[in-house]
Amino acid sequence: MNEHTTPEPRKGTPSPRIEEPEFRQRFLSQFKDPAFDPLRTELDQVVTAAWDAYEHQRKSPETSKAGPGFHDPEYDLAVDWINAKAKVDAAQRQYDNSPVRRRVLLISGSSRSEHTCPGEMSKSFRLVEIAREAFNQSGEVDIEVLELGRLTSEYGRNIHPCKACFSTSPALCHWPCSCYPNYSLGQTQDWMNDIYPMWVAAHGVMIVTPVNWYQVSSPIKLMMDRLVCADGGNPDPTLTQGKDAKLAKQIELEGWDYPRHLAGRLFSVVVHGDVEGVENVRRSISDWLRFMQLLPAGPLAEVDRYIGYWKPYATNHEELDADTAIQDEVRNAAQTLLEAVIAQRDGQFVAAGQDLKQPRQK
Repeated sequence: MNEHTTPEPRKGTPSPRIEEPEFRQRFLSQFKDPAFDPLRTELDQVVTAAWDAYEHQRKSPETSKAGPGFHDPEYDLAVDWINAKAKVDAAQRQYDNSPVRRRVLLISGSSRSEHTCPGEMSKSFRLVEIAREAFNQSGEVDIEVLELGRLTSEYGRNIHPCKACFSTSPALCHWPCSCYPNYSLGQTQDWMNDIYPMWVAAHGVMIVTPVNWYQVSSPIKLMMDRLVCADGGNPDPTLTQGKDAKLAKQIELEGWDYPRHLAGRLFSVVVHGDVEGVENVRRSISDWLRFMQLLPAGPLAEVDRYIGYWKPYATNHEELDADTAIQDEVRNAAQTLLEAVIAQRDGQFVAAGQDLKQPRQK
């Protein structure tokens, strides 16, 4: 292929569009509670309006001119994205302007919670609390906890799947993500616009997750995929006129610098399981973070352990109660991350080679 030839985006998959009767059935299925019965006339008006939005594909009904600082100041950007970008920019300023006080993000990755079907808290949450206590005892960092289990227990909490725009072109993958909300498809209440600033503001990130079928938990995987825009994503959607796939390909082929929006932050990973898979999951998360140019805090900051190996699930918390070694290992992981964050603040953390230019970006 000529280096100046931009390939056409490939097409050929079946259309996912549905007809109005199916749309109405799906939309109204969320109103099964008898409390809605007196409101059927009003709901019919609502679903008619929703169908109109779907039929005309009004993804972002509220827009505003991009304004100064963008490639095309006259482009109509979604107000939701403008607000999300403002929060990310504010978090970056907080990160840059914290000469003394550092910030650590603790992430509990389990979907288990006593507030919904499992009827019991997760071990991941307990381990995060152990880590939080270790950080708080130092008094040297601010702590923010992201409990991803709220995806299963809190109303209006979603992390929608990544649509894989990056695989078409990194320029098409906007930072922060512009794929959601999509009001016409009902893809709303997306949590990532709150989560992106948490990552950006953090000087250190500690992830605690169980093993789910040899993999990370569902909430962790959703977050991981949606963070692809932090690793080479395009901070200016006007550059691609929104989601113009061919234009994005052209921009990439002209040269893309793969901005690493989270580079230089430090990380710790704790993975626990009951039968198999802890080492592979720990390595998967650590490799992902390294690829995004986050820095490992140190050997003791990466832990994979079994809790109640081949024991009954019913006694899983009692097994954790008895396993004081894993509790101490989590404290050590937190302490290692803390020491690395402070050393980085003081200019004493050495990550050899981090400023070298890589011959391959992606």
